[in-house]
Amino acid sequence: MFRQRQWSHVPVTTSNAICIFLSYNNIFFLLFLCIVSNTTETAATTIKLPGNVSVPAVIIFGDSIVDTGNNNNNFKTFVRCNFLPYGKDLKGGMPTGRFSNGKVPSDFIVEALGIKELLPAYLDPTLQPEDLLTGVVIAAGGAGYDPLTAQLLEVASLSDQLKQFQEYVEKLKGIAGEERTNFIIANCLIFVVAGSNDISNNYFLSGARKSEFDVPSYTDFMLNYASQFVKDLYGLGARRIGVLNVPPMGCLPSQRTIGGGVLRECDDKQNQASQLFNFKLSAEMDGLNKNLPNSRVVYIDIYNLLLDLIINPTKYGFEVVNRGCCGSGIIEVLKLCNQFQPAGTCSDDSKYVFWDSYHPTESAYKIIVQQILDKYANRFF
Repeated sequence: MFRQRQWSHVPVTTSNAICIFLSYNNIFFLLFLCIVSNTTETAATTIKLPGNVSVPAVIIFGDSIVDTGNNNNNFKTFVRCNFLPYGKDLKGGMPTGRFSNGKVPSDFIVEALGIKELLPAYLDPTLQPEDLLTGVVIAAGGAGYDPLTAQLLEVASLSDQLKQFQEYVEKLKGIAGEERTNFIIANCLIFVVAGSNDISNNYFLSGARKSEFDVPSYTDFMLNYASQFVKDLYGLGARRIGVLNVPPMGCLPSQRTIGGGVLRECDDKQNQASQLFNFKLSAEMDGLNKNLPNSRVVYIDIYNLLLDLIINPTKYGFEVVNRGCCGSGIIEVLKLCNQFQPAGTCSDDSKYVFWDSYHPTESAYKIIVQQILDKYANRFF
């Protein structure tokens, strides 16, 4: 039996392609012999890389913003979304463990690079050896820089994710050999997306760290872990590392409900904590970029990108910013956002910035990722 390969990520040019059809014993092979100039872009690519630059893979660490299904078989945690209506707008309309109605940033990044359409979860049981060559998502919904954050929700911490990365590298060596593996790790794009759960769930909601830290000292605590994680990635051969800051946590629908008063305004305390951490993170990542030889450590601001969607929704085609599409939109997330809850989902999720009370819609993610790539892509090279 031959496994059907997904070729959506293969570069297809609009010209200079010679297609030869061969048949043998009723099995048809399509052979593409493509003569491509350096300036030709792929059909799916929206990023034009310098002529001497290669991005063979994308690897992503962090939390539910980028997780594509690593928690699906972790039955110790409730931080799962492999059920409808999550994933309803993905091809086939089936849930995959992505915390949105459709694609998440991980997918839009690899699609923009022309690598493949969807970035698979590392723990996906259907993952094939060849899938490893172009990257995976190692992120786990519910994780944070603070190890306690993942422990409270019983998900893979960043330390656990680092061990999975080491395991991934060894598997890659078995497939591609050590020399090719070293090239892939050094030239791939690595993204780290964490910190949201530390601030919203750990510090403000559960209060687990409030007896030990005030906000300034807790953000210092988070920063130490963030910095060490990047250093650890560098020590394992990574050279192109993008670190996203924390979004305006107080403006998420659930956080408006919890801390925004009767009018459900943005929770200033959470936003101020996010801004303080981001200020420190920016300086730290700039320092690492200067001090780690041959590295490109890029600090990426999503706080202001998401805030602009919330403040100026009509500029981007949105209408609703203070509640999610799922259910009432003010509290539903994870198991509370399900196909059996009475309120259902909104009629047009493309008009909503948020899908559930915590995670943006595919439409919002698409805009945010495109802005990130437009602004930051060249800084990796």
